[in-house]
Amino acid sequence: MSRINHVALKVADLEAATRFYENVFGFRQVRTGRSRGHISRHLTDGYIDLALMVYDSEADEEAKLVGEGPAIHHFGIEVDDRRAFIEKIEANGGTLLSKPDSGTVRFRSPDGTIAEIVDPGRYDSTPDKQS
Repeated sequence: MSRINHVALKVADLEAATRFYENVFGFRQVRTGRSRGHISRHLTDGYIDLALMVYDSEADEEAKLVGEGPAIHHFGIEVDDRRAFIEKIEANGGTLLSKPDSGTVRFRSPDGTIAEIVDPGRYDSTPDKQS
């Protein structure tokens, strides 16, 4: 079964964005790390992983996927069989943006929206995960 488990926002100020989601919605920090030209801070509401991303440069290829400035960058969908879903994505007009064997497989849907598919459990490290 597929389910949305992750939303990534490109933000201008990591600390201000973190305080906003913590103070307004009660999100909690899970981890912060550096990857592929950006810093990501992962927060959770106990169900969904919210990644706040600050790129080193707006000229970064990943940053340019959604244009300049803050934006919803992508959302993640957990799937049981990535290979089968890659075939479905391509058969239905989607375009892969990353290698099929990547930890997360990014794609652009025919309408231009960017998303990624991930294996089950990719974002289950969120604390207070409730059934």
